[in-house]
Parts: sequence; C-alpha cells; structure tokens
Amino acid sequence: MYQIKVNDKYNFDITADDKQLKVNNEMVELDRLALNSNSAHVLFKNKSYNIEVVELNKEEKTAVIKVNNNIYTLTIKDQFDQLLKQLGMDNLSVNKIQQIKAPMPGLVLSVLVTEGTEVKKGDNLLVLEAMKMENMIKSPTDGVIKKIEIKQGDKVEKNEILISFH
Repeated sequence: MYQIKVNDKYNFDITADDKQLKVNNEMVELDRLALNSNSAHVLFKNKSYNIEVVELNKEEKTAVIKVNNNIYTLTIKDQFDQLLKQLGMDNLSVNKIQQIKAPMPGLVLSVLVTEGTEVKKGDNLLVLEAMKMENMIKSPTDGVIKKIEIKQGDKVEKNEILISFH
C-alpha cells in the first residue's frame, strides 16, 4: 500500500501487484506499454496518456512526472513510512549527516568553504582531482561546517574524512 500526494493537494491510496491495481480501494483497469525505462503509454477509460518520469528521488521518496506535457510532483509513502508515523517516529532526523568522506582517492585542488560556514544541500564544498578529472564535492545536507580536515594540495584516500558538520 502506498500513499501518494500529488502537487501537495490530492491524496491517493494505491495498492498494486502483478494482477491488479486499486486506487482508493477501487479497481482500476488500464493498458500500459513501456516505451523505455522512464516513459510509458497508458490507455485508461478510452483515453490516451503519455507518462514520463522526469525526476525520481528514492532517498526522499519524491518524483516529478509529466503526463501529456503537464508536470506533477509526487510524494510517496510506503507501509514503513506509515508505520513510523503511527509510532510517532516519522520526523526524527535519524539520518543526519555528520561528515563527508572522500568518495575516491585523489588530490584536493581547492577548498571552497571555511569552518563555521552555513551551507545548504547542493552547495559546492571542495574540488577533488581523481584520475585526471576534477570532481566537485557538494554538500549532501543543510548544516554548518564544524571542521575541515584537509587543505589544498592534500592527497586523500577513499573514505578519508574531509569535512565534519555540527
């Protein structure tokens, strides 16, 4: 069972398996033809729909889809999210990121932040050269830089701590 919220407005309970699809406890019959891994053509009640997954974030359980050139934002909750909500554990920041580790061995070309800097998710933190390619390391979370463990010119190994957050 999935609870899907569309455009922060409309809620749907969806149950699906190989044989049937139920939306808000009503059987839904449709013809579906996958065009590729991100799009499909669907016939529903004699109407044709072209559906494309524009963006899928499995970690945040969100998706942006395009249906006949109209964009829809989806928020998806599965049975585990619903159970956590029932237990009152749905808004705990269990996965707060404390540090960034080197994704591969390389050379620190530049550090773009300083200790105490407030950063947002996606902000550029440092440039790491690995295998003759420059890799921009971005912040995976909102936070404040607690400690920078490296400096420009340092050689780092895979999984070496680069930056710590408060």
